[in-house]
Amino acid sequence: MKIKPIIIDTTLRDGEQAPGVVFSLDEKMEICRLLDEVGIPEVEIGTPAISKNEECEIRELINAGFNFKSTCWARATINDLRAAKSAGAERVNLSFPVSGIQLNALGKSRGWVMDSLPGAMGFANNHFEFVAVGAQDASRADWGFLCDYIDYSTFLGAERIRIADTVGILNPLQTQEIFINLNEKFPKVDFEFHGHNDLGMATANHLAALSGGALAVSLTVNGIGERAGNAALEQVLAALKYSQGVGLGYRFEYLCELCEKVAAFSHRKITEGMPIVGSNAFTHESGIHCHSLLKDQIAYQPFKAEDIGKQTRMVIGKHSGTSSVKGFLESRGVILPKEHLQVILERIKEIAYQKKRVLKHSEVLNIVSVLTSKNAAG
Repeated sequence: MKIKPIIIDTTLRDGEQAPGVVFSLDEKMEICRLLDEVGIPEVEIGTPAISKNEECEIRELINAGFNFKSTCWARATINDLRAAKSAGAERVNLSFPVSGIQLNALGKSRGWVMDSLPGAMGFANNHFEFVAVGAQDASRADWGFLCDYIDYSTFLGAERIRIADTVGILNPLQTQEIFINLNEKFPKVDFEFHGHNDLGMATANHLAALSGGALAVSLTVNGIGERAGNAALEQVLAALKYSQGVGLGYRFEYLCELCEKVAAFSHRKITEGMPIVGSNAFTHESGIHCHSLLKDQIAYQPFKAEDIGKQTRMVIGKHSGTSSVKGFLESRGVILPKEHLQVILERIKEIAYQKKRVLKHSEVLNIVSVLTSKNAAG
């Protein structure tokens, strides 16, 4: 892994390409503000060629004075590059399809790609401070042609090469091997990985790419994107910090707010079991777990919930133990003998089984009230 990998957020570009997602300018500004608060160093802020309105909004985002570097995405056409320049972009990521599957679908050839590169790169080099080149569908491309494409792109001035797993077909072992091989063949080239989540391996693949020598990875908040989405920014950041011990200085306390805002703006809910930011990510019911958590919060968590602006939560239900009930009641000033707690727990489990869910706080307190009243009466 590079000493400090570059984290690129592409929520406003590839994330917004998720079916039915449209961010307003105000929403884009708020997303950018929170990305800035987290400390993301580079943001792919959109595709100016989509429309004149998109071009104008991108110009406003660029001029807003955020700390991150703003990059625009463009197809490798002069019209797309002109739109990026008109939007005020100083950095551009231009992209060519490189797999036989995608080239055939477009009625193009490998020769067309190589013949088109000089014109696109010549224009880009003359109008932008930074030029990256993307290899679309690289994971299904012929290896020899992919290497020729990388070699020619860097010869023409590309400062970074994006290797795209466009249909999410790779697994982590393959991804790592690709970047090991690319770095051996092109030791002076900076590589970026951009993968999709069609087979559920996007987060793992991005970590594998970094382990294999990729300099950068591009991610989206909540993993939103086309089809099954992209690698989730929050998951990759957390995995780097808590699984691989790579501290990048990001402000995790803003992650939860960022994810919640993107969920609201995109009308795509954060599911209960979603890693890092889901409502159940730090929620516990099991009696054994809760007993230990009352002593040490990370006994059954990879890190403290407060690290990302959340709280550890314990719920009462079928799998609870007396420690959970005791802790819940004591937090409300109710102290009961152990034998009473056991009776209350048995009633809690009966009701949880009948209702097929955890109990609300009011339901637990009602059980306590009924049982203590019976004991008092007699």
